[in-house]
Amino acid sequence: MMQVDLNCDMGESFGTYQIGADDKIITAITSANIACGFHAGDPTTMRKTVKLAMNHSVSIGAHPGFDDLVGFGRRNMSLSLQEIYDLMVYQIGALNGFVTSEGGVLNHVKPHGALYNMAAINKGMAEVIAEAVYKVNSEMILYGLSGSELIEAGKRIGLRTANEVFADRTYQEDGTLTSRSLGGALIKNEKDAILQVLKLVKQQKVITTNGTEIPIVADTICIHGDGENAARFAKDIHKALIENKVIVKSL
Repeated sequence: MMQVDLNCDMGESFGTYQIGADDKIITAITSANIACGFHAGDPTTMRKTVKLAMNHSVSIGAHPGFDDLVGFGRRNMSLSLQEIYDLMVYQIGALNGFVTSEGGVLNHVKPHGALYNMAAINKGMAEVIAEAVYKVNSEMILYGLSGSELIEAGKRIGLRTANEVFADRTYQEDGTLTSRSLGGALIKNEKDAILQVLKLVKQQKVITTNGTEIPIVADTICIHGDGENAARFAKDIHKALIENKVIVKSL
């Protein structure tokens, strides 16, 4: 039987500002990518989200992003490669402190937002991100956009990698995600999203915005926890995978 991981970006609340429905989504996923306090999250939210994941036997990953709380880490920033490396080590270390203190293990790292998308096509950025993960803990898995520079950099340095695909995002012909600044970047119809997920997993293919079908590797599927009706969406995708004889399991 086919197998796939179902992951969600979580712990993105900040202080009194609540984002996402983590306590409801957690029952439908197998891996949680927890914000590390730069693009979202704060120490208390990090601790609570780590405990939530552990209580539901969900694998825990660090979700580091640009230091851009106002822009939610979704705006491109111009940093040196050394700064990006330091940004990664700092945030991974912060989350790992909470994971270790609760008796858990940090399983993976998935960059967030603009950092993720830039590293998907920028070889230099991809290499320093992979290096940071490797030097913190070479046993961790590096999550990256399927077939991207980040995945290749992880393989070169000796990390386990996970090719990530998206349930609710559209794709360009080169395999990159459609920019959120453009129309049609998000798939808002739940049935369409589920059909895309099944095609990604069972056929290892996706239809791009111009109608072209391209091959793609799907090790893990991302569901955005801050989306409208995200909890129901996550549960419906999990159910559809099971019904189509796909094992949903963490990596």
